[in-house]
Amino acid sequence: MIMSEPRPLVEGLSTELDPVQRALARTPARVLVGRAGPGYRSATSLKLREDHAAARDAVHAGLDLVQAFTADRIAALGLFEAQTRARTKAEYLMRPDLGRKLDDASRERIAAECPAGVDLQVLIGDGLSATAVAAQAPPLLDGLWAESLSHGWRFGRPFAVRYCRVGVMNEIGELLAPEVVVLLIGERPGLATAESLSAYLAYRPQLGHTDANRNLISNIHPRGVRTDDAIRRIIALASRFRTVGRGGVGITESLLTADPLVGLE
Repeated sequence: MIMSEPRPLVEGLSTELDPVQRALARTPARVLVGRAGPGYRSATSLKLREDHAAARDAVHAGLDLVQAFTADRIAALGLFEAQTRARTKAEYLMRPDLGRKLDDASRERIAAECPAGVDLQVLIGDGLSATAVAAQAPPLLDGLWAESLSHGWRFGRPFAVRYCRVGVMNEIGELLAPEVVVLLIGERPGLATAESLSAYLAYRPQLGHTDANRNLISNIHPRGVRTDDAIRRIIALASRFRTVGRGGVGITESLLTADPLVGLE
């Protein structure tokens, strides 16, 4: 397929634009760029290499907790860092199973310092893009904390997990027995953006749970799901979990109603 340069999403597009222009303005996909002989034009080729390099850098980047979340936020929320059994980024990429288990020191600290049985426990995982975590997770964490307080929920002490895979949520469920766990984790970067974050939610996760027991809000970034929408959707799903007593398959989002039973299949 001949592809074009990514374009920002545009709200309220003029109807005076032709259908092709309107479509291109709504997608970051590289379509209808034209060609030079059998290949891309120079500008397209260089931009593609730039985006590929950004994606590779995001995968290999490390999370700097203070730089990403600031000392004030860390102090206010008691944010700290834990680690899985993966010892290096290379081992993490080669051994996904190690990213699903906390190391012994992290288990001990989490069990000792985080209150058990809270209503909402948020953890942050670097995943496959620490770049996405640094860009999207701080305002998301602030919003989830504020919304939890406004709902009268007990908000657990948040922490970041280095070399994190989604399955670590099960171990957190076993350690702390929270009602709802939210994992904010960096997505595998693509060529449209390296700053896309996912929010995984689970109701009372435990060992043996799979993706069928979880719900997901993905593509959280400025040209995808915006921060305020992501916060609203996470809180709505968490509320529904607590009302019906389960999550995962069979629990769907209903964005047009506040009734937690609507969307339950």
